[in-house]
Amino acid sequence: MKLGFGLYRHMLTDEYLAFARQAGATHLVVHMCDYFNQKPTGDDQPIGDASGWGYATGEFWSTELLAGIKAKIESHGLAWYAIENFDPLHWDHVLFGGPKKREQIELVKNLIRNLGAVGIPVLGYNFSLTGVTGRVKLQGARGSAATVGMDGVNDAIRSPMPNAMAWNMVVDSHATGTRAPMSRDQLWANFAWFLREVVPVAEKAGVRLALHPDDPPLDEVRGLPKLVVQPYMYQRVLDLVPSRSNALEFCAGTIAEMTTGSVYEAARRFAAQDKIAYVHLRNVVGKVPHYTEVFIDEGQIDVKRLLAILEDYRFDGVVIPDHTPQMNCPAPWHAGMAYAMGYLKSALETATEGRGMAGALPRAD
Repeated sequence: MKLGFGLYRHMLTDEYLAFARQAGATHLVVHMCDYFNQKPTGDDQPIGDASGWGYATGEFWSTELLAGIKAKIESHGLAWYAIENFDPLHWDHVLFGGPKKREQIELVKNLIRNLGAVGIPVLGYNFSLTGVTGRVKLQGARGSAATVGMDGVNDAIRSPMPNAMAWNMVVDSHATGTRAPMSRDQLWANFAWFLREVVPVAEKAGVRLALHPDDPPLDEVRGLPKLVVQPYMYQRVLDLVPSRSNALEFCAGTIAEMTTGSVYEAARRFAAQDKIAYVHLRNVVGKVPHYTEVFIDEGQIDVKRLLAILEDYRFDGVVIPDHTPQMNCPAPWHAGMAYAMGYLKSALETATEGRGMAGALPRAD
C-alpha cells in the first residue's frame, strides 16, 4: 500500500506539495472539479457556476495541462496517482440521460485518453445526480473539533433539484424549473450505458475507473435516486461490465455510514477481486441520517483491522485520509491532516508487519 493526499487543484502550490511530502505522502489524488477557481466550502465541495465555460475543446484536461501539473507534482517527489471527479458540466446529460449525452460522452472518452497519454493511472468519479448534499457543520469530534456530519433529513435533502444544477453546481444558468423524477432503474440504465461506452476506452488507455459510493448513502436525495447506498450494490457495478478498468474507489467512511453490511466484509469481498483502485479512509460515528465525521482514531472503524485486511489481500493502491476534523490552531486543515497522516503511516507499518493475520483468502488474480 501507498500513502497519499487528496488535494484540490487550487492547492497544487509549492507550499501544499511540500507539506504533503513532509507529512509522509508519496502519491496524490487531485480533485479537478475546482478548475473554475471555486474554493471548496466547509463541506469539501466546490460550488459555483460552470455554465459560462466553453469546454467543448477539452482544453481543461488537455495533455499539455495535465503534463504541466504532473511535472510540478513530481518536482516535489510525489507521484500523481489519480484524478477525482469530472466536472458536472462535462457530463450532466450523461448522468440525467439528456439530449447531449452522446456529445458529452465523447468528451469524457477524450479526457480518459489524455490521462492515459500523460500516465495518470486512475480516474475516480461519482455517478451522482445530486452530489454531497445535506451535511452540516458540527463541533462533534474529540475536543469539540470542527467537523461535518448529518443530523437528520434536512431541507437540503428534501428540496427539489433545479434543472440548472447537477450535483450542487450550476451547469446551465438559463434553465428554469426542477428536475423531473427519475426511477432507480433509469439511473442504473444511464450508468450501464456510461460504463459500456467508457470502459473499452479506459482499457485501451491503461486507466482504471474508480466509482465512489453515494455520499450520503440515502436511497433518495432532492427527489432523485442514488446509485450505491449499500455495500452489496458495488458488486452490481462490477458485474455490469467486467474489466480491470471497471473498479472501485473504496470510501471506508461512506461505507461505514451505510445502514447494512460491514466495512470489513466489503473490504474483503472487493480486495479479493482486486477491484479496489484506491481508498478514502476517514472515521465516523453513527449511520445515515445521523452521523459525525471524527478523528481517524476515535470512530467506529477499526482502522488497523481494515488496513490489515487490505494488506492480507495484497492491495497495492493508494490510501488517502480523505477529510478530517480541523484542529484549533493557526493552520486547522494542516494540523488535522498531519494528525491523520501520522496515524495512518504508523498503522500501515503495523499492517505490513502483521501480514497474514487478518484471515484473508487468496486474492482473485
